[in-house]
Order: sequence, then structure tokens, then C-alpha cells
Amino acid sequence: MKVQTGYLYHIKDEFFEHLNDMGLMLNHEHGKARPTYFVIKDKDLLWFIPLSSKVNKYKNIINKKIKKYGKCKSIMIRKITGVDCAILIQNAFPTIEKFISHPHTRNKVPVKVGTLLEDEILNNFKTLLALKNGGNDLFFTDIDRIKEEMLKELEKEKVTS
Repeated sequence: MKVQTGYLYHIKDEFFEHLNDMGLMLNHEHGKARPTYFVIKDKDLLWFIPLSSKVNKYKNIINKKIKKYGKCKSIMIRKITGVDCAILIQNAFPTIEKFISHPHTRNKVPVKVGTLLEDEILNNFKTLLALKNGGNDLFFTDIDRIKEEMLKELEKEKVTS
């Protein structure tokens, strides 16, 4: 499967079972493959940013952050495929291709967000990474531990192939 930045994907349960990380969002809700993830390809690693349909919940959180800090880069509300979605950059995590279940499709076509939205998500993600590197970690998951684990998985794949 060719994985590209800006497209939406779903992840296998195996990823969550492998990590057993309580900081990660649940993979399934009401028997559906959820959440859908926006993907950023970074060499061999893939950064998954979950999307949520719980827009009102996240609007309230965004408003509180804006009141407190003057802005909010960790959560965005934008239209994707014509529907408002919460883009949860704060819940991003790294993974690798073997844990991707399938691309998210609409009318059997893989879904890609528009270029302007893709750029905005990438910029906000880079901002959160820079803040983390500066000692202000806004990510809900331990992205360093997950990244280390995913790099180990890649090494195992190289040894067995």
C-alpha cells in the first residue's frame, strides 16, 4: 500500500494490542472502524492524527484554551468530506505501515484533505513537536516511547526479510 501525507487511514487493532498504551484513543466505537486518522509520512514512520465527530465537545475545549493561552494549535475544527471534524493533533502518535488497516474511502476513492488544510495541520503538528522539544509537551501519548517501539519493529522487519 502506498501511504501518503494528507490521506486518511484506519489502523489495525494489532497496533493497540502491541503497545497496550492507555494514552491512545480507542480504535473502535459502536462496531465501526474508528477513528479515522490523518497521516503524515516521515521517512519510515507515519504520524497518525485522529479525527473525531464529537465537534461540540472539542469546540468547548478549544474555546477554553483560547481564553487561557490566546490560541489553540492542538485541536482544530474543519470540514473534511463536507462534515465538521475535530482534528486532534494533541492525540497524534507514530506508527509504521504494517499497522495500517486500510485507507479511508468515499465512493471507493481514498480520501485526501485539501492542500490548505493539509498545510495547516502540518504547521500545527510541527509547532507541537517544537514545543515538546522545548520542554512543553502537549501530546497526550508518550510519543517518544511509541516512536522507539516502532523503530524496533522496523528493525525486526529488516532482520526477518
